Amino acid sequence: MTDGNYPGLATHDEAIIAEAKRFAKERGVDASRFEFQMLFGVRPEEQRRLAQLGYTVRVYLPYGTQWYAYMMRRLAERPANLTFFARALRSKA
Repeated sequence: MTDGNYPGLATHDEAIIAEAKRFAKERGVDASRFEFQMLFGVRPEEQRRLAQLGYTVRVYLPYGTQWYAYMMRRLAERPANLTFFARALRSKA
């Protein structure tokens, strides 16, 4: 964030998001100098909240013939993602 790069922070983790925001604020890094990246359907309320606060939020939608395998890998990487995904499904019902 501070060296002129444009990092994409791919996370749904509340602690990581809070730390990134704190880090940027302490160092005077404008919200336009980085972005949060999240999967479609996982924590959509957080995605909207971050966008309303002025952060760029890139939402990824797996597609193509390997979309299911990709989604399963993302969920397996961090079991908490399954909880986020299940909550998103439940909130749509």
